[in-house]
Amino acid sequence: MRIGVLTSGGDAPGMNAAVRAVVRTCAFYKIDCLAILKGYQGLIEDNTKQMNPRSVNNIINKGGTVLKSARCLEFRTKEGRQKAFENIKKNKIQALVVIGGDGSFTGAMIFQSEFNIPIIGIPGTIDNDIYGTSHTIGYDTALNTVIDAIDKIRDTAISHNRLFFVEVMGRDAGHLALNTGIGAGAEEILIPEENMGLNRLLESLERSEKSGKSSSIVVIAEGGKTGKNVFEIAEYVEKNMPHYEVRVSVLGHIQRGGSPSCFDRVLASRMGVYAVESLLKGKSNVMVGIKEDDMILTSLDKAIKGKSEINKNLIRVSDILSI
Repeated sequence: MRIGVLTSGGDAPGMNAAVRAVVRTCAFYKIDCLAILKGYQGLIEDNTKQMNPRSVNNIINKGGTVLKSARCLEFRTKEGRQKAFENIKKNKIQALVVIGGDGSFTGAMIFQSEFNIPIIGIPGTIDNDIYGTSHTIGYDTALNTVIDAIDKIRDTAISHNRLFFVEVMGRDAGHLALNTGIGAGAEEILIPEENMGLNRLLESLERSEKSGKSSSIVVIAEGGKTGKNVFEIAEYVEKNMPHYEVRVSVLGHIQRGGSPSCFDRVLASRMGVYAVESLLKGKSNVMVGIKEDDMILTSLDKAIKGKSEINKNLIRVSDILSI
């Protein structure tokens, strides 16, 4: 048997640990493993590399993905996927492990339905927005990166009596904003799942000011429901609270980088092993996930169409602690 492995979509810390686990599990079971470089683009261009246990030495601690990633518009076409399948046959690949997010899984599901090649997905995205797993690879590392950044921003906020709006990633899911907001002691948190409204934000900031707070941190997910971006929100608050010195910090792609946390390294390793073993058991068109510390499988269709639920109790905790 020969298994192909690729990383696709936005990079996430821990992807390399997952690649390492797939390659070494294949070696353990005496299976050939072929790396496909630059995601689906590499499938179309036949950009592959034979892998063995030594090929993945010293990558478990590295951020990003050593296999590279790329957006591939051609793979969205029937002709592009046909080219990819021809290279699958040419290289005698009998199954694929795809490490990525919902966009990558959508492509994998379509590819599997057209050419019936066994595929298993491993969720790698810092947004933690995939249904069928409590944690995605990279999420824990991103949490710690954001916390570290907000802690540094708070030092400046306190020193200058400033109000800081900190934008974090999370276009469709507020897991990153909610958890880092609580962990960093933010006064308010704006997430896509809850429409807080700008008036309530003003009321909250006024309460904080009356209670003696001379500086504040507001964490905003990039997909907040206020209908305004972080700069417009800051301008609105500054207009209504002119005595506040308002600043904006967009953390951007810094959240994706860096060496993966121990949690992400272990999670990625477990998922990589489970993915290969699931393929050997005949499983296909599913995604590996974790639930209550157990490895589980979810159909790619459900993983894509399902919605990861925000922890409502954390919203309540945030409201209580922001007093």
